Amino acid sequence: MNEPALPQLEPLDVHLVRAAEGWLELNLPAEAEAELAQLSPSAQSHPFVLQALWQLHAHQHQWALAHTVAELLVQTCPSDVNGWVHRAYAARRKEAGGLQAAWDALRPAVELFPDETIIPYNLACYACQLGELDAARHWLSRALEIAGKTQAREALRQMALADPDLAPLRQEISQR
Repeated sequence: MNEPALPQLEPLDVHLVRAAEGWLELNLPAEAEAELAQLSPSAQSHPFVLQALWQLHAHQHQWALAHTVAELLVQTCPSDVNGWVHRAYAARRKEAGGLQAAWDALRPAVELFPDETIIPYNLACYACQLGELDAARHWLSRALEIAGKTQAREALRQMALADPDLAPLRQEISQR
């Protein structure tokens, strides 16, 4: 994926984004929003800023806005897996969205990010909730395969055991 080089953010813009992130960590979204409102116009479409805006909207459960921001992130920086995951997450939760919308938003990312566990893991969750248990098994197996025989695999298995989206497969997962 050839993407144009992104301009450097001004130090003040970086500071404002970091401050907004801090406010969100303190569960103070209004303060985070106030910080982001001060960003320079040239910073508005930078992926670093878009990530912060997505976090803000997700924190506030403003899923339509979060989806719009994630869509911009995918368009601006398609090589960033976070944009794809964020877009699907918001698509699932926004009004007129849902599981199929999340699936459709994330499925193209499989080919773009063949070594990322989060893509097949999330597809397993969506498939499971859609009642497509064979597909869910396939995608979860793919995620575990990518994780390999490492601590990451066991951490992923533990996450799957605790994930309510994968509850229909919990017994099978516990035997892996």
